[in-house]
Amino acid sequence: MSRGFESHTLRHATRRYGRWMIEVVEYRASWPDRFAALRDAYAAALQEAEAPFRAIEHVGSTAVPGLAAKPVIDVDVVVDPAHVSAAVSALATIGFEPRGDLGVPDRQAFRTPERFPPSNTYVVTAGSLALRNHLGVRDVLRADRALRDEYAAVKRSAGAEARDIDDYLERKSGVLSRVLDEAGLSAEERDAITAVNRGITGRGARG
Repeated sequence: MSRGFESHTLRHATRRYGRWMIEVVEYRASWPDRFAALRDAYAAALQEAEAPFRAIEHVGSTAVPGLAAKPVIDVDVVVDPAHVSAAVSALATIGFEPRGDLGVPDRQAFRTPERFPPSNTYVVTAGSLALRNHLGVRDVLRADRALRDEYAAVKRSAGAEARDIDDYLERKSGVLSRVLDEAGLSAEERDAITAVNRGITGRGARG
């Protein structure tokens, strides 16, 4: 997700000339189709397992037309609290390896199997801060072109210049704090997101 609860960035970084480089590319028109392929596979697995779900949401930077991003699709499978375990088990039947919450409350992460497009896939509890964070950032950046372009510039610079993964996340934090504010998250909620992010970066963003 954006700076809010971003724990898989390490997978999309490479060493170049002895330092980390984060792959940030210009928006690709193929990303909605890649999401649709994942959504359809998830929905089929959930229905086959009779695991109720509320929605399957395309989130993260690839969900914002015109926004530069790491070329990895972020997906939230939204479920009620009572159905989290069933949804996790359903995705496991198609090869998604459960990884637990990785320090983010109300969110279950997975390792994506090679036969699917690269993704950060989560089962997220309906109404949770994790979900409202993801949807809020997406919706604000879709609606505010100037803020979207500012965020894209920050991401390009951070990807090229950050010393390491944690520095990359930190360089994005200022503009994303403004996005979260515009999305209507309270100061207490933004503080909670910051605390989770510090826990993630304290582990080296490795999850």
